[in-house]
Amino acid sequence: MARAGVTTERLTRAAAELADEVGFENVTVSALARGFGVKDASLYSHIKNARDLKARVAALALTELADQVSGALAGRAGKDALVAFANAYRDYAKDHPGRYAATQFELDGEPPDPVAARRHAELTRALLRGYGLSEPDQTDAVRLLHSTFHGYVSLERGGGFRHTSRGADVSWARALDALDAVLENWPRLPNPP
Repeated sequence: MARAGVTTERLTRAAAELADEVGFENVTVSALARGFGVKDASLYSHIKNARDLKARVAALALTELADQVSGALAGRAGKDALVAFANAYRDYAKDHPGRYAATQFELDGEPPDPVAARRHAELTRALLRGYGLSEPDQTDAVRLLHSTFHGYVSLERGGGFRHTSRGADVSWARALDALDAVLENWPRLPNPP
């Protein structure tokens, strides 16, 4: 193994790069072993199995996405923060399609890296505090933002917007305008359930 230079970190990064090239669902231990010039069995001293490998890629992707969003949010509030957050999210999905797909990977109903997933949720909640939202409204708004961003990115990546004359970037900007308006005018429940 020393001649191949395989480490768990290098293996995870190589799997993330492969995911961006061929799709997260197509990442296999065999393909990685070929890339390192070793036999499949050699990699199992660094990972438990293919599921463990995918969980490691997902954890890396969640951390990278949180880092990108965090950098974009620095010093921003309100709509400016919303747009920066959303654009960082969308840019990551465009630049790293396989890694982005990995962010949706779950292990037994839990994210592969609860710390990275929690960090991403905390960034979203920090954004929402700029709109004056507290619980339970924050939870509902987190779900709204995630479903809007993920849905848009997924449709865009799948070619869902290519058959219209209106550019996807224009619609994206309008969607962010609408989200800002919703967050600014969030309906308050008189007695939260």
